[in-house]
Amino acid sequence: MSILFPDSWPFDLNLLPPDAYLVGGAVRDSLLKRRSPHLDLDFVLPRQAVTTARQIANRYKAGFVLLDAERRIARVVFDRATVDFAKLEGTNLVADLQRRDYTINAIAYNPHTGEWLDPLGGRADLERRVLRMVSPTNLADDPLRLLRAYRQAAQLNFAIEAQTQGAIAQLARLLRQVAPERIQTELEYLLDCPSGGEWIAAAWEVGLLQPYFPDATGDRLRIAAEIERAAAAIGDRWPALKQEFAQNLHPRFKVSGYRAIAKLATLLPREVKAAETQLMQLKFSRAQMHAAVRTLKGWLRLTTETAELSALDLNHSSPRSLYFLFEAVDNMFPALVAIAVAGGMPLDAWSGAIARYLDPQDIIAHPTPLVTGKQLMQALGLRGGPQIGQLLADIQLARVEGRIHTPEDALDFAAQCRDRGVGGS
Repeated sequence: MSILFPDSWPFDLNLLPPDAYLVGGAVRDSLLKRRSPHLDLDFVLPRQAVTTARQIANRYKAGFVLLDAERRIARVVFDRATVDFAKLEGTNLVADLQRRDYTINAIAYNPHTGEWLDPLGGRADLERRVLRMVSPTNLADDPLRLLRAYRQAAQLNFAIEAQTQGAIAQLARLLRQVAPERIQTELEYLLDCPSGGEWIAAAWEVGLLQPYFPDATGDRLRIAAEIERAAAAIGDRWPALKQEFAQNLHPRFKVSGYRAIAKLATLLPREVKAAETQLMQLKFSRAQMHAAVRTLKGWLRLTTETAELSALDLNHSSPRSLYFLFEAVDNMFPALVAIAVAGGMPLDAWSGAIARYLDPQDIIAHPTPLVTGKQLMQALGLRGGPQIGQLLADIQLARVEGRIHTPEDALDFAAQCRDRGVGGS
C-alpha cells in the first residue's frame, strides 16, 4: 500500500487537522514506489504542530519527543513508524517548500483532499530522475545538504543536475562547519549503497570529502567504486561468500556489511594510527573502527608482498604467510577479498585461501589453541606476563607449519623455547 494512503499509517487520519500536509521523503518515495520496513512520515501544519503530536502520542500510547521547542517540531514514535510534526516555516506552505534542499523533497500532499502542491517542479524532476537544488542559499544554510545530494543520488539512482553540481563545488568548504556526527551518518548511508563507491569518488572530486580522507586519491577511489562488482564476482564463484556479503556485521551499523567496510578501508591512509585518527574524528564507533582497521591491515599485508596485486597468487604462499594474513585481517576476510579483487587481483589467486576460510576446521584460517596460558604456567612453572603470550604465539605458528600436532607436543616445544630463552618461531 502506498505511503500516501492513511490506511498504512499507525494513527487515524481524522486526528490530523485538515490543513496538515505530508512533505519530504515520504512523498518522494511514494511517488517513486519505494517502501521501507520502517515508516517515516513528515507533516507540516500552520499551527498546533506540537499539540497534534502530543494528542496522537497520548491516544496510541506512543513515544513523544519534543525535537525543537523554538521551531515547534515534535516526533511521535511507534513500533514500526516515526512521525514528525513541524510548524511550517514562512508565511505559507509554498514559502516553506521553497526553504528545502532539493526539488524532489519539496512536494506536499494533503491526505484529506488529495491535493498536491509542487511549486518547484519536483514531480517532473522525479520523472527525469534528476536531483536539482532549490537554491544555493538553501544549501549554504545547512551545508550537510551538500553531501546529502550524493547520498540521495546513490540511494535513488539519480543524476545530480549540472548547475547543482557546480554550486556544491563552490560551497564544498562549508561542509567543515557541520558536526562530524552528522557527516558520519551520511557517509554510512553512502557506503552502504551499491553505487556508493562511485558517488563517494564524485563527492571527493568536488572537494567535499578531501578534508576527511586526504589519502583517498585516484587509485583508492577507483578501487572503492569497484567493490560492489568485485563482491558480486566473488559471490558468483563462492556462494557461501555471497551469503556473507549479504549479512549485516552489526545491527546498529548503517555501515552494515563487508562491502561497506571494504569501501571505507580504501579511503584510509596506509598508516594504522593515522587511519584510526581519521575514523575517530568522524565519530565512527569502536566496532566500526575495528572492522575497518582490520581490513586495512590485511590489505597492507598483501601490498607489502607485491606492488601489483594482479601479480599476487596466494595459492603459492607458505602456511606461515597465510597464517599471518588471516591473523591480520581477523574476521574481516571477505572485505579484504573484495578490496583485492577490486584492485586487480585475480579470483583464481584466492581459491586456496577462500577454501581455508570456508573450512571452520582449518587451523590456518581459524586457529584454535592446543594449550592455554594457564596450562603453560602450570607445566613450566612460569608466571603470567608477555613471555606467556609469546610462547602461545610461537606454539600456534609451529602448529601451522606442521612442527607440532598435540597438546603434549605444544608443552614440549614451549619447554624447549623456555630453556633456550628465545622464541620458537
